[in-house]
Amino acid sequence: MTAAPTIRNIAIVAHVDHGKTTLVDSMFQFAGTFRANQNVAERALDSNDQERERGITILAKNTSIVYEDTRINIVDTPGHADFGGQVERTLNMADAVLLLVDSFEGPMPQTRFVLRKAFEHNLKALVMVNKVDRPDARPDEVLNEVFDLFVELGANDEQLEFPVIYGSGRDGWATTDLAEENDNLKPLFDQILEHVPAPNLDPTGPLQFQATTLDHDDFLGRIAVGRVSRGTLDVTKRYALTHPDREKPISVQPKKLFRYEGLNRVAADTVQCGDIAIVTGIEELSIGDTLCHPEHIEPLPAIEMDEPTISMVFYVNNSPFAGQEGDFVTSRQILARLERAGARDVALQLAPTSTADAFEVKGRGVMHLSVLIESMRREGYEFAVGKPHVILKEVDGVRCEPYERASIEVPSESAGRVIEYLGRRRGEMLHMDTSGALARVEFKIPSRGLIGARTALLTLSQGEAILSHVFESWERDGGTIPRRTNGVLVSDRAGDVIAYALDGLQDRGTFFTPVGTAVYAGMIVGENNRDTDLECNVCRAKKLTNMRASGRDDNAKITPAKIMSLEEALEYVEDDELLEVTPKTLRLRKRLLDENARKRAKKASAAV
Repeated sequence: MTAAPTIRNIAIVAHVDHGKTTLVDSMFQFAGTFRANQNVAERALDSNDQERERGITILAKNTSIVYEDTRINIVDTPGHADFGGQVERTLNMADAVLLLVDSFEGPMPQTRFVLRKAFEHNLKALVMVNKVDRPDARPDEVLNEVFDLFVELGANDEQLEFPVIYGSGRDGWATTDLAEENDNLKPLFDQILEHVPAPNLDPTGPLQFQATTLDHDDFLGRIAVGRVSRGTLDVTKRYALTHPDREKPISVQPKKLFRYEGLNRVAADTVQCGDIAIVTGIEELSIGDTLCHPEHIEPLPAIEMDEPTISMVFYVNNSPFAGQEGDFVTSRQILARLERAGARDVALQLAPTSTADAFEVKGRGVMHLSVLIESMRREGYEFAVGKPHVILKEVDGVRCEPYERASIEVPSESAGRVIEYLGRRRGEMLHMDTSGALARVEFKIPSRGLIGARTALLTLSQGEAILSHVFESWERDGGTIPRRTNGVLVSDRAGDVIAYALDGLQDRGTFFTPVGTAVYAGMIVGENNRDTDLECNVCRAKKLTNMRASGRDDNAKITPAKIMSLEEALEYVEDDELLEVTPKTLRLRKRLLDENARKRAKKASAAV
């Protein structure tokens, strides 16, 4: 066994918004990856539109930086636990992790999640306390909290001796001692070269390459990214495609090979052991599959994934407005798109339902599924989705549900209301810290209790609450949780929303539809002040008579409509409702559009 001293593979892991992608930008600049006059977008690795809009990493990315004749392959992993499937897969390509921690916030729930995954892969950790230039920074306390977290997660003696570096990823500097000033990232790169082990693999043995990420290109076909664990991958040779669960290997040959250099893919004839390779043109290649030498069939262990915790049913849109805004509306088109999403993200699972026009999709959380929904609507798909439900499973004969560790940062004056709200939703308070400007409260709470909680917490804290959560364990069913307390306002006819009608209905509740919006019978137009649903006519116009009007009726003052985001709408919808998703519009509606059909269904359920 010989080492490959010119290669280092490292994954950057952190909680959301602790500065992973910004740090990689500064690493590019310091290492000279880009020309001095090259125009590079900020957060260069966040190439997805939703990543830029949301300010988070959704898809794991690979890049490469050359420093002192050593190629450093970097994996930028998502920080949000809903995209944990990306973390689990891509850590297979790394030999160590660089853990970024905010110098004020310290370890957060997702910090715990990504670090636990790194330890499960027996990876060594380097720690960088980021944003030490913040006026409220507390680097020494944060470092102690990180050490406590390492101990809590069962780190071994070698992992507890982690190297520490301080710096600012945004300003591009790092130092091993806060008393010493520095203006570049040289200390960080030196730490990587010194403490990240070189891939200690067998370059002369028979090939082993495992795919961990999939993509698709219209010209190259299926694209697989993974690490060459043994031997050398050669574009001119044929290999056996295997998997531990597959009985018979398939003979395949790559069309093209690439390596990463900066943000670019560079064509290569061979990729050596320990390096990260991009293989194109093998349509049968899936995540977890291994390319082997035909005479040495030795598949690598399958990539194990945590189980999904949330499920949602996607329906073919059958509203009166169906097909008016979307390009892809049939069940065949929707199913093909969901299957394609499942092939690229193994944390998504697709399950059949009892009808041909509905498909159950299971994922890690509401955000995980909402990103898929938003991607589909931007691509021209039109469909409807039901209420998200947590997945229950049997553990030792006991029905269990997923519990999460939630961390909430709120102004101290709002902490009491937040604690009371989460207590009603079966939350158990674990820790409370009121030493800073914001109070931080940690809860252990059923996943059910967090569906719809984000919007409620923002309301209770005047918009200042910050909620983050991560899966903790499967535990006994926590019992009933309060549902939405208000009923909805439902349009009783089709037409356009009229200001005169809204003016007369404003005391009934809050409306979701601005004046001029087209509605149909059964569409939800607002929230009732009471706990029952109310049919109303939002299309009623003022009768024209030959009587002179005083002018008062013409000056109707309408409260602005409450426009919900996709996540807010998913958290708001109930079991008897659907969210209609089109490329242009989000509409809440009743499953049964006919009022009499809803009454009969309610009477039948009450009789049962």
